[in-house]
Amino acid sequence: MPITPVDKIWMNGKMVNWDQAQIHVLSHVVHYGSSWFEGIRCYDTKKGLAIFRLDKHLERLYDSVKIYHAEIPYTRQEFEQAIIQTVLVNKMRACYIRPIVYRGYGDVGVNPLNNPVDVAIAVWKWGTYLGADALSKGIDVCVSTWTRPAPNTLPTIAKSGGNYLNSQLIKIEAVKGGYVEGIALDGNGHVSEGSGENIFMVKNNDVYTPPFTSSILPGITRSSAITILRDAGYRVIEAPVSREMLIVADELFFTGTAAEITPIRSVNRLLVGDGNVGPITKVLQKGFFDVVTAGNDSRGWLKFIVKD
Repeated sequence: MPITPVDKIWMNGKMVNWDQAQIHVLSHVVHYGSSWFEGIRCYDTKKGLAIFRLDKHLERLYDSVKIYHAEIPYTRQEFEQAIIQTVLVNKMRACYIRPIVYRGYGDVGVNPLNNPVDVAIAVWKWGTYLGADALSKGIDVCVSTWTRPAPNTLPTIAKSGGNYLNSQLIKIEAVKGGYVEGIALDGNGHVSEGSGENIFMVKNNDVYTPPFTSSILPGITRSSAITILRDAGYRVIEAPVSREMLIVADELFFTGTAAEITPIRSVNRLLVGDGNVGPITKVLQKGFFDVVTAGNDSRGWLKFIVKD
């Protein structure tokens, strides 16, 4: 999905013009993938402009950076205010927010420790990530031949740029095969996640989702979905999920900041259930969009933005 430029990007404490937000070609991140980022949505709710679970996104970003022995040169409060400022300066309503932290220009060797840690925040309009009808009709996916990194290879709980080389291979394979998305298995052959989404399966009114030990990213929307479903009375089981569950599941759906709550219609050309959006998926969608569209937030998930 092409990005429509906006006026300003926040870089290292300053607002710069969109087309001037540049880095040196010898920056460490260009050569070694040494970056950490978040995808956050700002919603134009019926009760005002609000960022969804900003605190949890920032918590995960700071955790990701810490795992790689780096430090963000701003407090969380400063970072939060910079995100809000970037949304307001660009006069955005509903938008996608991309804060990114990266190793900048310094040494070009593998050792990253002597390179500066730079920070940027961009915002842009971004609609339905997996297609215009994805939320209402579901999508067709495949099981990828690429697996997620095995334990003790790359830290999959860190949302780092380098990890997304694996995601790119999963996505490319799916798209070239005529699918919208791919599902990766973990190193033990259990279901892991999509290229950029967590996955849930429904069987006999129970909901299953892979645990952190299946090489998944600990998704913010995943966590929110678990809460909404449990509050609605469903049993949600976090445990290793076998591949054949994808075939016999009554319902499947992805969760993610970009994907939101996206039903899965088929896996490897086999229909999931009857091929329509399932009842539990609809319950989750209703609960989720009641928060982010209607602004009915009883859990403190929305950070409302008040214009000066």
